[in-house]
Amino acid sequence: MHEIDLLVIGGGINGTGIARDASGRGLRVLLCEQHDLAAHTSSASSKLVHGGLRYLEQREFGLVRKALGERETVRRQAPYLVHPLRFVLPWEPHLRPRWMLRAGLWLYDHLGRCSPAFPTSRSLQLPGDALGSWLAPHLQEAFSYADAQVDDARLVVLNALDAAGRGARILTGTRCTDLQQSPTHWRATLEDRDGRTHTVQARAVANAAGPWAGGLLQRMLPGDGSPALRLVQGSHIVLRRPWPTHSACLLQQPDGRVVFLLPFAHDHLLVGTTDTDYRGDPARCSVLPSEVEYLCAAANRYLREPIHAADVVWQFAGVRPLLAATDPQAAKLSRDYRLQLQGGGAPAVHVLGGKLTTYRVLAEEALDLLRAHLPGMGPAWTARGDALPGSDWGDAGAACGQLQRRAPWLPAPLARRWAEAYGSRSAALIDGASALADLGEDFGSGLYAREVAWLQQHEWAWTAEDVLWRRSKLGLRLDAAQVARLQAWMQKR
Repeated sequence: MHEIDLLVIGGGINGTGIARDASGRGLRVLLCEQHDLAAHTSSASSKLVHGGLRYLEQREFGLVRKALGERETVRRQAPYLVHPLRFVLPWEPHLRPRWMLRAGLWLYDHLGRCSPAFPTSRSLQLPGDALGSWLAPHLQEAFSYADAQVDDARLVVLNALDAAGRGARILTGTRCTDLQQSPTHWRATLEDRDGRTHTVQARAVANAAGPWAGGLLQRMLPGDGSPALRLVQGSHIVLRRPWPTHSACLLQQPDGRVVFLLPFAHDHLLVGTTDTDYRGDPARCSVLPSEVEYLCAAANRYLREPIHAADVVWQFAGVRPLLAATDPQAAKLSRDYRLQLQGGGAPAVHVLGGKLTTYRVLAEEALDLLRAHLPGMGPAWTARGDALPGSDWGDAGAACGQLQRRAPWLPAPLARRWAEAYGSRSAALIDGASALADLGEDFGSGLYAREVAWLQQHEWAWTAEDVLWRRSKLGLRLDAAQVARLQAWMQKR
């Protein structure tokens, strides 16, 4: 039987963040994920590292302060993956008053730390702004502020890579089918994608199963009371239309909600998100036609050229595990988290709620809860700025320059994509190569066999979907025949 210190259940951002932190503290860690890394909620976010301006209306000042602090930490630890972005908030007099927006932005500025990457907010006149030509002519005034954009699924993979580099075992396609608690340890049965089972003995468990965490809590702690989580579906749509790469929009809606317009994959527009209560298997959620209509209508109140449901080239939905509350409006539920420590024998920590931006500090707090039960654990370390894999070439622009100097034969779009996805790790993709022909078969849009094999070997990619939608966004560019050819090639390996 394999003996470990910590079993982490769940391969989303919180699970991989906990695995990274724990392995860096000297613990023997095993992470199991029933599907792929970031297969669900952690690849279905709005792709933002932000404080959450709209959470100020719910008076969640502590959450916003914490998230704004983490915004800079996450950017510093993955500079090629986290891109500062200007957000423009058009003003209309019949919605939130001007003074309220100014006050909220002033507070947002002062809860965070101003830096060259994240300048303070200011007023704008849209007719004189580069974004003005994209917005409806009646919009004249706006405010701008700074936050950041990230490829959420790649951030999960980076944390898993760093955890593995520090000794953690990462098992994808592996489900925890049984957990038995004793005074000194947990006995867990794990089943892999081929139906084979094995048993591990863990001194502690971290339940970071996202939308499944509440159900797992009730299994591990029967009779614990009312549900800990309320599941809320968030949906997004993507359209192939140009959009300024350095600006986003936050759009006020008559129902009090906000919708984002975000640059995506260089020549696409991402529109989201919705908040709809969800019941059912979180793995099976899908975008509802009514949500597509809502997002199109929300965007069209502000856009000069309207969008239509027929223009949508991709849509995705994820289930957010939010802290249960009685508020009937899902949009007003807290995005904060609660960590619940289970005793009565070997310990477990249950991660309930949370958001992408605060994953690092959540992991740190979860492990601090377990410190008394794992006396050999080292001190907290992730706040000191240790970079995630691939970060030693700097931001995406600097990384692209490095890659092009090393491989001037790389087409510029390919060098840019590799730099943005892998940073300095992309050096491995050109090792020993001197021409495109050395990269093997091209499955389309610059996806070569060498990269796919590398993702299989180093990033736990098993299927074409893993490669095209979570390790990259090339699913936007390959047709059905190309996808089938890629899947067949991967299965042969």
